[in-house]
Amino acid sequence: MDWSFIFRNSAQAAVGVEACYFALAAIGLNVQFGYTGLLNFGQVAFAASGAYGIAVAVTTYGLSFWAGLAFGIFAAIMLALVLGVPTLRLRADYLAITTIAAGEIVRLIANSEYFRPTFGGADGLQNFSNRFYALNPYSPGQHGFWIFKFDSRVFWTLTIGWSLVALSCLLVFLLMRSPWGRVVKAIREDEDAVRSLGKNVYWYKMQSLMLGGVFGAFAGMVFATANQSVVPNNYGTLFTFTAYVALILGGPARVFGPVVGAIIFQGVLQFTDNVLRQADNTYGLPEWLIDNTKIGVVRFILVGTTLVLLMVFRPQGIFGDKREVAIRDR
Repeated sequence: MDWSFIFRNSAQAAVGVEACYFALAAIGLNVQFGYTGLLNFGQVAFAASGAYGIAVAVTTYGLSFWAGLAFGIFAAIMLALVLGVPTLRLRADYLAITTIAAGEIVRLIANSEYFRPTFGGADGLQNFSNRFYALNPYSPGQHGFWIFKFDSRVFWTLTIGWSLVALSCLLVFLLMRSPWGRVVKAIREDEDAVRSLGKNVYWYKMQSLMLGGVFGAFAGMVFATANQSVVPNNYGTLFTFTAYVALILGGPARVFGPVVGAIIFQGVLQFTDNVLRQADNTYGLPEWLIDNTKIGVVRFILVGTTLVLLMVFRPQGIFGDKREVAIRDR
């Protein structure tokens, strides 16, 4: 087997576009779930808001790419308000139910024929990132170092994407060491105690939901910009649960936990896929056990089994603390 090829592909996947936007989505979940204790199972809805915000503004209404960015952020904030107003005064499970339904509602609306003139229906919207790539300062060809080399368009996307990740982590780091951060962490532990001190728990939870939603919108923007398209079926529940995997793997309530988790998950997923394919091509694995059509499924089974074992023996993740992930049932 060509181990150099396997390790190179795995390393590139670990810092690639998928790892980047899942890191952003997981950072948003970290603010909501890790620090505040909000069970948001609809992060994909915020990602879709950011992605469609750009696509609709540019393709449907002929606005600039930068207006699309603002529109996507605004859409994510409005979605957080719509979801939070009726649920945040109730128990945590009501928010979980509402958000997982919201993710499907957003996808079905974008997929509907009635809204095709706006959202493009099942075909989605394409070619709205030209203004972004026009700013690409890198010359055509390969850029990077060692095994981390990408073509100029991907490298430009990664430059902006990982810069967003770094700025998001810095913002979370500063916020969680501010009075605001201490209040939301106290809400996670015992919101009744926080309420007894005169704090408006409902408003703090709303702010956390909006902030995490904006990070989710950034994830959707990177996803859409890199692919030059938005298609409704790309925004299913798998998106949210992959972001949760990144968060739990790295460790909730840790600033860099979601980022490390996204890097490790995408790297291991690609490594498993490459090893299985090369082992099948080199040694001819028995068809009753595995073949090329099943490798994509088997890799998820193997990685999923590893994650289950991690949850059994280290439920707080790689860098997490059990005290940080203990959320009192309200």
